[in-house]
Amino acid sequence: MSATTAESSSDVPPVPQSFWQRRLVGPIKQQLTQGVTPRKIAATLGVGTVCSLFPFLGFTSLLNLGVGIVWRLNQPILQVLNQLLGPVQLIMILVYVKGGEIVWGATGDPFSVTEMLTSFAELSLLEFLAKFGWAGVHAFTAWILTAPLLFAVVTFSLRPVITRLARLRPVPVTS
Repeated sequence: MSATTAESSSDVPPVPQSFWQRRLVGPIKQQLTQGVTPRKIAATLGVGTVCSLFPFLGFTSLLNLGVGIVWRLNQPILQVLNQLLGPVQLIMILVYVKGGEIVWGATGDPFSVTEMLTSFAELSLLEFLAKFGWAGVHAFTAWILTAPLLFAVVTFSLRPVITRLARLRPVPVTS
């Protein structure tokens, strides 16, 4: 009877999966079943968020890659998160510059994106860095001060959710 049951269950066509099951739920479940713990995935999301919001354009992919290699984090998750957070990074650069100005007690002309963009085209690299270098220092200062808190919030808030998702995966049947 078990042989006929096995034959009849293999004759049943698989249930078609929705777009979200194929593109989101499936890859997450696959990562969870490849020996990666929910705790490690939550840490990967926390580190990836911090690295993806690094306040200098063009460095986040390399930062995610380097940190992921050193700490043996899941590279696909890091890089997908990096791409998803690209628009947020642009906004956060301005927030980090303003926050750094507060930390440093900067006075004088407020930072202006339009002035920076026009100056980039008109000035030499050294003149540009002399004029806007402190904006980078301010942004980096605010980022480095907020990074531990951001990591903790993301990691510890997602850990229970990912743990519950891991429990939903089907248990493999062994013969």
